[in-house]
Amino acid sequence: MKKFLSIALVLVLIVGCFAACGSKAKPEPTAGATPSAAASGDTIKVGIIGCQTGEYAQYGVSVMNGATLYIEQLNANGGIGGKQVEIVNYDNKGDSQEAINAFNLAVDKGITALIGDVLSGNTMAVVGEAAPLNMPMITASATADGVTYDSESDTVYSNVFRTCFTDPFQGEKMANYANEKLSAKTAAVIYETGNDYAVGVKDAFIAKCEALGIEVVDEEGYATGDVDFKSQLTTIASKNPDVLFFPNYYEDDGLIATQAREVGIKATFIGSDGMSGISKYASAADLEGTVYCAGYAPASSDAVKAFEEAYTAKYGTDTLNMFSANAYDAAMVLCNALQIAEDAGLTAGTDEYKQAVIDAIRDKSADLESITCNGYTFDEHNNPVKATNIMKLVGGVETFTETY
Repeated sequence: MKKFLSIALVLVLIVGCFAACGSKAKPEPTAGATPSAAASGDTIKVGIIGCQTGEYAQYGVSVMNGATLYIEQLNANGGIGGKQVEIVNYDNKGDSQEAINAFNLAVDKGITALIGDVLSGNTMAVVGEAAPLNMPMITASATADGVTYDSESDTVYSNVFRTCFTDPFQGEKMANYANEKLSAKTAAVIYETGNDYAVGVKDAFIAKCEALGIEVVDEEGYATGDVDFKSQLTTIASKNPDVLFFPNYYEDDGLIATQAREVGIKATFIGSDGMSGISKYASAADLEGTVYCAGYAPASSDAVKAFEEAYTAKYGTDTLNMFSANAYDAAMVLCNALQIAEDAGLTAGTDEYKQAVIDAIRDKSADLESITCNGYTFDEHNNPVKATNIMKLVGGVETFTETY
């Protein structure tokens, strides 16, 4: 009998081992996460999901750091009603299926709300999972219209908000700027064809230029991962535009700026918020006079300076940018809403609690001393109503020039 039991035990262990091996494809909590099992009455669990490794890690890390900084400061000051906010953090590596897996794992961990995702495509994949659960969700960086609104069905995802600009807003804003401030008569565009963000901003910019009477003399695309843009830029140079619009992310934009000057383009470079940080990727001379719209103006208020000081002390300056500032705001907006739900005596995770958080995000965020605007109000599509900051490259420094 003992021999039989021993054999049975060995078989159970072997089966368990195979089961464990089969689960390795699932995302695991990243370093810095606060792992836990079931929800605790002493904590309120908040998920953070984003591309913290891989090609777009610079954005995901900034978002993770900004949100984490706010939550840690909140916890140090007593948390929410004496409860600590516990972070459940997953790295999706920039992959939409990984993002879905991460969200479902975070739900299994007992999260009450989500900060994320980071990239627009990943975020829209998560929205498909979060909307049926009415899970409160706020993104600091996903700019595509489809994140909060499905135009085909005319449906607003009422549980999803953002603290960043939308793609159309930025494209239209920079076309207006080119017209009003730069007196541009002609424009050209170079954009990443496989990037939802770049395509969305580009389309809005071109449409607005046409409405304003600015002639778009050339529209050039490039593939994700390209580093040589000389062919496209040579074509643009032959059209001699007044402005060259970059609706991309700053690493690509830095390479494009350098190569554009090398082929003789004299146009003023203008960009969207993805250009924030370009000063590290091209020379001061090549970038002089470049302008872009941004959701964050460094050192523009006492609150901003306090944020920058705390962020730099913890993480340094490499990831201090618009993404970290918007994420700090996202955490602030969400935690304020959680406080309101807790004050109402609701039970975390219930339908009533989740709806209370959603209602508070939408209706009770206007008086917050946020970093990127004077409190948050949201439009009918849950997009923030906020002015943009115009940043200009002066002597290699990204300098706030005006609110526009």
